[in-house]
Amino acid sequence: MLEQAGVVFSVHEYDYDGDAERIGLQAAQALGEEPSRVLKSLMALVDGKPVCVIVPSDREVSMKKLAAAFGGKSAQMMKPADAERLSGYKVGGISPFGQMRPPRAAIEESAMVNEWVYINGGQRGLQVRLHPGDAADVLKAIVAPIVA
Repeated sequence: MLEQAGVVFSVHEYDYDGDAERIGLQAAQALGEEPSRVLKSLMALVDGKPVCVIVPSDREVSMKKLAAAFGGKSAQMMKPADAERLSGYKVGGISPFGQMRPPRAAIEESAMVNEWVYINGGQRGLQVRLHPGDAADVLKAIVAPIVA
């Protein structure tokens, strides 16, 4: 998807620890990067419709702000089995890129100040490094304040 869009990116592997308390923070540590630059991809529901939420690994999503970003009334995290079925990826390896039926996406606005960020590349232990503006463009993502 990124190649087809002409986006400049690089692929980075790391030792994935499925037992880590917070997988996104473990990825940042394994990559030797600031957690604010390693973004986690989460699947959620806004008014019952699936969305992909991309936030820094050291932050939590505000359901109220997430719903507001999509013009909805309520939001909740998707159950892991539903997230895997819908995205086509395993939890811990969910990427916003290349989903079979891409849902609407939102990126936390504070991530946009970085020159580059890491976002899951579609499998556990694999990240892609790219400019956050390119990620937003490719995903046609809403950029909004969505963290608590």
